[in-house]
Amino acid sequence: MPKGCPVSRGLRRSPVWQVVGTWRGGLSLAVLLLIALAAVFAPWVAPYPYDIQNLSATNRAPSIAHWLGTDEFGRDVLSRIIYGARTSLTVALTAICGSVTAGMCLGAAAGYFGGLFDRLVTAVVDLTWSFPEVLIALIFVAILGAGLYSTVIAISIAYLAQFTRLTRAQIMTIKGETYVEAAVNLGSGHGHILFRHLLPNAITPVIVAGMLATGDAIILEATLGFFGLGVQPPKPSWGAMMSSGTAQIFLAPWTILGPGLAIAIAVVSINLFGDALIEAMDIRNRIREV
Repeated sequence: MPKGCPVSRGLRRSPVWQVVGTWRGGLSLAVLLLIALAAVFAPWVAPYPYDIQNLSATNRAPSIAHWLGTDEFGRDVLSRIIYGARTSLTVALTAICGSVTAGMCLGAAAGYFGGLFDRLVTAVVDLTWSFPEVLIALIFVAILGAGLYSTVIAISIAYLAQFTRLTRAQIMTIKGETYVEAAVNLGSGHGHILFRHLLPNAITPVIVAGMLATGDAIILEATLGFFGLGVQPPKPSWGAMMSSGTAQIFLAPWTILGPGLAIAIAVVSINLFGDALIEAMDIRNRIREV
């Protein structure tokens, strides 16, 4: 396509091109797509089943047969990392989606209606905001018990205050705009104003914050798995793999380095893509104005 072509100029000005056109955005998106595709097609991509044990090949060093070696049960580490991506990404994405949805509903209602409900929501949010996410997650996992669903719920609750607070701030700023006042004067109902005028204009910073929080959620899921409170065996998890690898760190260091490197690559890629998205959409200035 010619450089001076109107279509080419329009493509370069689009938000999508402004993100993927940078080295950070393009490289991080490619890595994230590669991880996602490997997780989705794990049964076809992984060289071995994740739960097949071979006690005659325990703690084998990386080789042609096993690119990242084997663990203490003779299981292929690379295969377990690929299947573990399914667990970590599913838990993190599901938890953050639930947290964003609930946070937007609570924050929008509190910011729009105000009054006693706003004060109650703000008090609860400020209380939970003072605790680290990992502590909140540990408390709820201890209450609900270890497992996949408990981990998702615990992570969702841990990040709920962040999205509630951000959405409330956005709504309180936007509801004073002229077009919102015009909708009120025309007799529009609360639901119409919230879902037609306020939330669509407040959703972008929340979605970007949710994407960045996905990287933190992956680390939090790995932390819970490391302590044995996350997804339970035999389902592989990056955190659980690192936990079992600590006992073999001097005998077979690849059992802990492999999943640790996978976590680092995933989280760094998410953060780089988030930074590129923030710069392209000017999110920092929009949040600073709140």
